[in-house]
Amino acid sequence: MTANPSASVIIYTDGACLGNPGPGGWAAILRYGEHEKELSGRFRGTTNNRMEMRAAIEALNGLKRPCPVELYTDSSYLRDGITKWVNGWQRNGWRTASKQPVKNQDLWRALLAAVTRHAGAGGVEWRWTKGHAGNAYNERADILASLEAARTTADDPVDAETSPQQQTGSLL
Repeated sequence: MTANPSASVIIYTDGACLGNPGPGGWAAILRYGEHEKELSGRFRGTTNNRMEMRAAIEALNGLKRPCPVELYTDSSYLRDGITKWVNGWQRNGWRTASKQPVKNQDLWRALLAAVTRHAGAGGVEWRWTKGHAGNAYNERADILASLEAARTTADDPVDAETSPQQQTGSLL
């Protein structure tokens, strides 16, 4: 089968957390034609929203070159944040409508950079899928993320939000 350069990479992502905050895991399944790759990771201290975001960031950054992407998530926070809220946050100096600092700003910035990388190739289409509703790829991503969360140890890093003042250099 010959790869079609205009065909989209299909990505399913999920995050899991044992407690919120608590040990967490993220997972992504990348599909292109007949090819499939699973990515996953874990942190000993994090939140479910951060793991949902990290799954998308790692999946998009895991692609070797810019591509058109269809990214499926069961996280309304992730999908709405990147498609509806982030432009307003940027205009407001990373403040919410109630003038509070945006939570997970470090990951929103990293996600924007990952999305921007794919813009010239067709961009990222954000799709929502209902969790635990029988979609095989969403279910597999959930299992992988949950397994990672359950495997955390004291040696795994903490996934704590960093403030803009703590950030140095590139986020990627």
